[in-house]
Amino acid sequence: MNPIDENPTKLDRLGIWVSSLCALHCLALPVLVPLLPLIGSSFFAQVWFERTILTFSMLLGAVALLSGALRYHGKYYPLVLLFSGGAIYWNKDILGHHYEPFTIAFGALLIVAGHWVNMRLYRQCKCCKKTVFSEHLSTELK
Repeated sequence: MNPIDENPTKLDRLGIWVSSLCALHCLALPVLVPLLPLIGSSFFAQVWFERTILTFSMLLGAVALLSGALRYHGKYYPLVLLFSGGAIYWNKDILGHHYEPFTIAFGALLIVAGHWVNMRLYRQCKCCKKTVFSEHLSTELK
């Protein structure tokens, strides 16, 4: 048996960690930017680096949430939270430079909320180990 099948929340927990680290990186960056030349790590301040981390976080989140929706609980609204948060995060400067920390925090909060809701749905739906189209959905459709 696959380790993910034994504990399907592993991907959600990893997604929460990656999203939180990404948010921490973006929020701490203005404080650390003056120190970056001293350590020779100016690539941390590059937009491509931030978007690479965000893309990895979104791909990991999509796998975790689609896995939950298709294999366990059949609910897709956590994906809406994930992709809304990702879109806000990607366009973090849409409200201007002064509000960027707030849009980053809000986008990260939506991404983490998507993972958290997915984990809650896993815990509520113990009957759906086989597929979505098993006992769970057949009782809902009646």
